[in-house]
Amino acid sequence: MKTGVNGVALGVFIFFFLAVTVMGFLAARWRKAENEQSLDEWGLGGRSFGTWITWFLLGGDLYTAYTFVAVPAAIYAAGAAGFFAVPYTILVYPLIFTFLPRLWSVSHRHGYVTTSDFVRGRFGSKGLSLAVALTGILATMPYIALQLVGIQAVLDVMGIGGSAGSNWFVKDLPLLIAFGVLAAYTYSSGLRAPALIAFVKDALIYIVIAVAIIYIPIKLGGFDHIFAKAGEAFSATNPATGKPRGALVPAEANQWTYATLALGSALALFMYPHSITATLSSKSREVIRRNTTILPLYSLMLGLLALLGFMAIAAGVKVTNGQLAIPQLFEDMFPSWFAGVAFAAIGIGALVPAAIMSIAAANLFTRNIYKDFIKPNATAEQETKVSKLVSLLVKVGALVFVLTMDKTVAINFQLLGGIWILQTFPALVGGLFTRWFHRWALLAGWAVGMVYGTLAAYGVASPTQKHFGGSNAAIPGIGQIGYIGLTAFVLNVLVTVVLTFVLKALKAPEGVDETKPGDYTADAGDPGVQVELPPATAGASH
Repeated sequence: MKTGVNGVALGVFIFFFLAVTVMGFLAARWRKAENEQSLDEWGLGGRSFGTWITWFLLGGDLYTAYTFVAVPAAIYAAGAAGFFAVPYTILVYPLIFTFLPRLWSVSHRHGYVTTSDFVRGRFGSKGLSLAVALTGILATMPYIALQLVGIQAVLDVMGIGGSAGSNWFVKDLPLLIAFGVLAAYTYSSGLRAPALIAFVKDALIYIVIAVAIIYIPIKLGGFDHIFAKAGEAFSATNPATGKPRGALVPAEANQWTYATLALGSALALFMYPHSITATLSSKSREVIRRNTTILPLYSLMLGLLALLGFMAIAAGVKVTNGQLAIPQLFEDMFPSWFAGVAFAAIGIGALVPAAIMSIAAANLFTRNIYKDFIKPNATAEQETKVSKLVSLLVKVGALVFVLTMDKTVAINFQLLGGIWILQTFPALVGGLFTRWFHRWALLAGWAVGMVYGTLAAYGVASPTQKHFGGSNAAIPGIGQIGYIGLTAFVLNVLVTVVLTFVLKALKAPEGVDETKPGDYTADAGDPGVQVELPPATAGASH
């Protein structure tokens, strides 16, 4: 393990960081709109992105620095159980092919900016819309924090920041600078900034993985040697648990955990606000359909990326924080200049999703809290100004979270966020296909799923935490260990269905649906498309 500051790697990292910073600010002039003071322009890039821009934007959005660091880190720590991320990213694309084009169409026709806009319009319920918005914001905050954790991991391995002997300001100054730059160009350019930077980010990641998957095994003596070393390491007893550290193949007892975590994660991925924001920025329904067929290329990359966890073991990487394993592997195995390229890929891989996530959370606050409950007559310019300010506050909150809390806590809160965001699935996806569910039943099901999921996660301990130590627990009635989020989702659906029958029998008021069947298959340019109108106005004629 190298010590001290890696000057060459740092120089390369700074070069790429400065390059994307310039791109971030120049993005304000890229595809410039006549009216920049609207959420359609600042928060959705004018809904104008084609297939390739959307592909890079969604890739930059979904495959983050957290993915780059945490997936192989999970394999480094526990073995093949960490591969759950590969099947879930395969499962998700046929799933979203069925509902994302419908969401794009109805959102394009009515000017919806967020999922909560759609839920309010479909079910005529500001309460249900508020629940979806708050869930989205809560689930996004720790996700942004983890992107900053990814940057911090790279800075630590390069030897800048993180020094225990420095005062807190000096120690965290590089991260504060990165945060300041991210905040500035996001405020200035909106979604156009991460869309433009995503080209650089994805190109760097593909280059680094292609080189790593060939170069590192050659240096380590081939994959036979890598897997043999990993098998030896996983068979060793973990002093903290008294059990083997992990396994090259999940044991039979862990198969329920593996399967439910993969399925639950697939259902949750496109419930996150940032996934929907990137989706709604595309210019046509066909762009979404094409992207669901080519996005699996990222899953191939993810499978190769995951193998780096085994390589870190075979290379003898020893770290106290598993999140440092892959950056340290790059530091140890690559020439300094290419290690700098790899670190830049991780760092930029944090900036792109963090920008999109902060924009998505800000749009939720602006449209579904500020406009719905605080200032219903807000103008488009006021909405944009509020969203810009809130995007800054969201990033500040994530930064405070990273600087004041243990990194393991940040990861576990992100897992909790996944449990929460899955509970919005019935209202969003269910609403795209049927109006049968009652709005009050959906709200009750959401509440049950949220309460059960939070309490169940609270009861999970780990060697380092008494509460919120993981996202898996015993499934009631089955006894197998499974993903808490999926169990909460099943309870959510059961409550929603039962209460819908009851409320319909009691003839409880169902709210006004401002959408029409044709809205769900409309494309850009079809008669009736009104993307500039706010939801209330767009629905008035229906």
